[in-house]
Amino acid sequence: MEKQSEFVTRLMGWLNQASEVAQGWLLSPAAWSQFALLALAVFAAVYAARRIAPLARRMLNPGDKDTAVATTLRFALRFLPLLMPLLAYGFTAAGEEVTRSLFGSGDVIALGKRVFFFLAARLFVQQVLRDPFLKLLGKYVLVPVTALYAVGLLDDIALRLEETIIALGNIRFSVMALIRGLIAGGLLFWLGSWSNRQSADYIKKQEELRPATRELAVKATEVAIFGAAFLLLMSIMGIDLTAVALLGGALGVGIGLGLQQIAANFVSGIILLIEGQTTVGDYVELDGGEKGTIVKMTARACVLETFDGKWIVVPNEHFVTTRVVNYSDAGSANRYEALFSVGYDTDINKVPAVIEAAVAALDFVLQQPDGPDCELRAFGESSVDFAVEYWVNGVDDGKNKYGSVVLFAIWNALKAAQIEMPYPHRVVEIKNTEIKGVMPKGMI
Repeated sequence: MEKQSEFVTRLMGWLNQASEVAQGWLLSPAAWSQFALLALAVFAAVYAARRIAPLARRMLNPGDKDTAVATTLRFALRFLPLLMPLLAYGFTAAGEEVTRSLFGSGDVIALGKRVFFFLAARLFVQQVLRDPFLKLLGKYVLVPVTALYAVGLLDDIALRLEETIIALGNIRFSVMALIRGLIAGGLLFWLGSWSNRQSADYIKKQEELRPATRELAVKATEVAIFGAAFLLLMSIMGIDLTAVALLGGALGVGIGLGLQQIAANFVSGIILLIEGQTTVGDYVELDGGEKGTIVKMTARACVLETFDGKWIVVPNEHFVTTRVVNYSDAGSANRYEALFSVGYDTDINKVPAVIEAAVAALDFVLQQPDGPDCELRAFGESSVDFAVEYWVNGVDDGKNKYGSVVLFAIWNALKAAQIEMPYPHRVVEIKNTEIKGVMPKGMI
């Protein structure tokens, strides 16, 4: 009840003060002159905005161009709704200087100036801001703050928040510092995220850099941006950075003891990016049998995409401590082989020329560093076994299916040359010909 009565008393005091100010304005010739200047400022702002806005639209219209200058012009056009309240704010500010020099008072026109600033802030949030986070921040922070500024209560409320202290152990800070830190933190990390996206897009467009170098530059830029944002936030909140350094040292020891694998993967990721032996786009095979194309490299792991579309997340440490076969790092050309067999009745001296010519005719088979090479591998039970080796520009990861096309070419070439591809034959001889009185006539 006492708190409620105290609030009611304070509210009544504010109302009485506002009533006295209003009565003073109504009875003061200086106040009436300020009202007249305020009306004149509004009229001049509306007239000037109507004349300037069409001209600005014509001058700043970028058309259908998609350049950096055109993007900047489109961004500038979004501020045209603020033209009238900002002009009114400027005119009333000039009128305030005039009335204070003539009458020694300018409270009325100063109130009008603050109201126009509030209107400009409200239009800025409603029509200019498009990012959801910035729009939310403007709606619940910028508009209320400018409203308090317009009615002249901002300084009193800010002073009261500064005097309210929160203590957490040896750390003491005011409510105002906490609010300022939350707002600044939100803005800084939004700006850091935006800057990181822009810098990452720019770095990834630099084709002259190796993919590993681009990834390393992106990660380094990200760490630098968010590290600077964190330090700046600590400074804004008034937190002693020496205490943060001690806390960081303690956290470092804890991370080193409890999160050794994560730390090892993080360091391994940096080593991979610096060395550049494996990077995004490489087709690799690990010692454990996992193989696929690297589609993403993070601070903790690499993501492999198999030929059937599955994603395998492999910790970075595996790329450093185990054997990794990189089919893409040594160059774009890779050698493969296709196995086939012919019958024993075939003149095997003719087979290499027939098969090498058929495989060389395929458009994806390279002649450098070596053309197709057909080799005799073994004499099997039912066939003579051959293999043809060929080079292609790429990786046969299951998507390209080089092997299937080559086998079709071998089949068609053997058929055209009338060379038989054998199948197993078995001869069964029954030595005991008398089985239950039945005498077979011969061998089966």
